[in-house]
Amino acid sequence: MATKSRSSKRASAPTSRGRAARTGPNGEVLIDLALQGGGAHGAFTWGVLDRLLEERSLRIDGVSGTSAGAMNAAVLADALAHGGRNGARAALEAFWKRVADAAAFSPLKRGPVEIASGAWTLDYSPAFVAMELATQVFSPYTMPVGNNPLSQVLSDSVDFERLNESPIKIFVTATNVHTGKGRVFRNHEITPDVLLASACLPTMFQAVEIDGEPYWDGGYSGNPSMYPLIRECQASDTILVQINPIVRSTTPRTPREIQNRLNEISFNATLLKDLRAGALLRHVLDPGSLEGRLWAKMRVHRIASEIMLKLSYSSKLLAEWAFFEMLRDEGRAAASAFLRAHRGDLGVRSTLDFDALLEGI
Repeated sequence: MATKSRSSKRASAPTSRGRAARTGPNGEVLIDLALQGGGAHGAFTWGVLDRLLEERSLRIDGVSGTSAGAMNAAVLADALAHGGRNGARAALEAFWKRVADAAAFSPLKRGPVEIASGAWTLDYSPAFVAMELATQVFSPYTMPVGNNPLSQVLSDSVDFERLNESPIKIFVTATNVHTGKGRVFRNHEITPDVLLASACLPTMFQAVEIDGEPYWDGGYSGNPSMYPLIRECQASDTILVQINPIVRSTTPRTPREIQNRLNEISFNATLLKDLRAGALLRHVLDPGSLEGRLWAKMRVHRIASEIMLKLSYSSKLLAEWAFFEMLRDEGRAAASAFLRAHRGDLGVRSTLDFDALLEGI
C-alpha cells in the first residue's frame, strides 16, 4: 500500500515541463550554477564555465559554490559583472595560472615515470606519501603553519569590494566546527578567508576563524548548498557542475581507494540530501503556496565527466598547469556535450530525474 500511495502522489505532483523560462533583459534564459568542490579538480569546472560563457543565450543569475567551486564562483562573478564574458574567461584562466605558479616549488609533483606515462597522479610521490602519513599522526595544530599561498592568489584574482556590488548572487558554504552546521556566506560577506574556510580540510589546515567562529571545508555541510539558489534567485534552471562521482561500479580494495570512496560519499551526501528534499517537496507542497511555487518551478541539470572516475584522490593536490589545462579541456567538452543534448531543455524541463532520487527512501 505504501508503494501505491507514493506512486499516486508522484502522478499528481507538479512538474517543470511547460513552465515559462525566466529570462534576462535581452531574452536570455536565466540560469543558476551549483559548483562542487574538489581541490585541483576544480579546473574541470573552469572549463565548464569557459564554455558556458560563450553561450550568449544564457545569463547567470546566481552561483552557489564550495571549496574550489566557491573560488571559481567568486572569480566568475567579479569579472563577469565588470569585464563581460571575455573578461570572466580571462580572469578564470589567470586565476588557475596563478594557482599553478604558486605551486611551482611545491614538493607535490609527479615523478619521471608518471610524466612519461601521462599518469595524472601523486600516488608514487614521496612527498605525498609522507604528507599522507603525517596527517594520520600529527595535527595541523602541532606542526609549523605558514601563510596559505592561496590567500594571495585570491586577493590578486578577485576585487572583493567590487564583488559586494555584483548583480550576480554568490553563495559560499563553510562548516562551523563547533556546531557542525553549514553557514552560507553571501556577496557582502565574502573575503579571502571565507573562501579559504570553504576549502579547509581539517587534517591538513587549521580551522579558519571568521567572526570568532572556526570553520572547515563546506563540503561537509553543503557541496554545494542548493537552497539559496531556489529561495533567493530568479532563475528556474540550475546547472550542477559535479566533480565528485556519485556512482562507482567497482568496490574499492586498497586503503587509498577506500579513503577516496569515503570522501566521495561524504562530500556527495549533503548534495543528494538537498536534491532528494527538493524532489519530495515538489510532490507534497501545495503548488499554489509561496513555498510550493518555489520548488515547483525548480529545474535541475547536471554536467559531469567520466574522467573523474579515472583520477585518484592524490590528484586533487596536483597543481601542474598541464593538469589544469587537461581538466579545462575536459570541462569544455562536457559542457559542449550537455548543450548539444539539452540546449532545448533549458527553460523548459528538468533533465535530472527527480523521481529517481526518491527511489529507496
